[in-house]
Amino acid sequence: MSNFDKLSINTATIKRASLAEALAATKAAGLSHIGLWRDKVAEVGLEAAVKMVKASGLQVSSLCRGGFLTAADEAGQAAALADNKAAILEAKALGTTEIIMVVGGLPDFSVSPGAVDGGGAAVAVAGGKDLVLARQRVADRLAELVPFALEHGVRLVLEPLHPMFAADRAVLSTLGQALDLAAPHPVEAVGVVVDTFHVWWDPSLREVIARAGAEGRIASYQVCDFNLPIASDALLSRGFMGDGVVDFASIGAWVAETGYDGVVEVEIFNEDIWAQPFADVIDTVKDRYAELVEPYLAVVSV
Repeated sequence: MSNFDKLSINTATIKRASLAEALAATKAAGLSHIGLWRDKVAEVGLEAAVKMVKASGLQVSSLCRGGFLTAADEAGQAAALADNKAAILEAKALGTTEIIMVVGGLPDFSVSPGAVDGGGAAVAVAGGKDLVLARQRVADRLAELVPFALEHGVRLVLEPLHPMFAADRAVLSTLGQALDLAAPHPVEAVGVVVDTFHVWWDPSLREVIARAGAEGRIASYQVCDFNLPIASDALLSRGFMGDGVVDFASIGAWVAETGYDGVVEVEIFNEDIWAQPFADVIDTVKDRYAELVEPYLAVVSV
């Protein structure tokens, strides 16, 4: 019989639910964790959101998202720091130690920080296509944020995104890159997320997951499938586990071998899934988790 104590529903999976509806549906499904996007918090205000979460009895597994650290201009960099500090304070108030960081794309093409599933207007800047420089800006801004994160007991969780998002969303494309970026900082300040949608293709994935575990950096394991054909908006090609190409048995076993026993968060962007009743979506997630994910998380490293 499945144990859903470690399963978390990310609000992106039931995107059209209000915060109240998302909390109620997750609670009704017998789950104990929920992953929140900041847009849901903003809809009701932080103070109200905190009260609602506490009343639900659910634990917030992560807050999404911080990041977008690649601005080339001083005003953009200052705005990014201010927004991320606000996100850190939101995470602390909501009772989670993990804030997911989508680091941002090339300045010429990066979506706006608040965009969830849409794009932002590109503004050309000098050096706006310089990928090396964009990654250096991420490192610089991260170093500026780490003391604030440590002060408030919140971990900045770097999320590498599939390379097709390098231009507009994340100049970090591999888990190895994320670990290299995290390396100068304390493990309690900077971690990484293993998101199956984004990393399933990486030929060095087993080794780099092992490295992440050995370094104590795995802060979150997120699962969903990578569907084919790719949607016209590639962001919406996520699917229920089992509907696409991801080998959850192998990846789950590799994560388990590191000793990770934390929450498994399901985050899906998919128009067809968003159109379904919230309870039906969560029921399907539970079924697929029990069949395709949970059995491989019990591996004990030798």
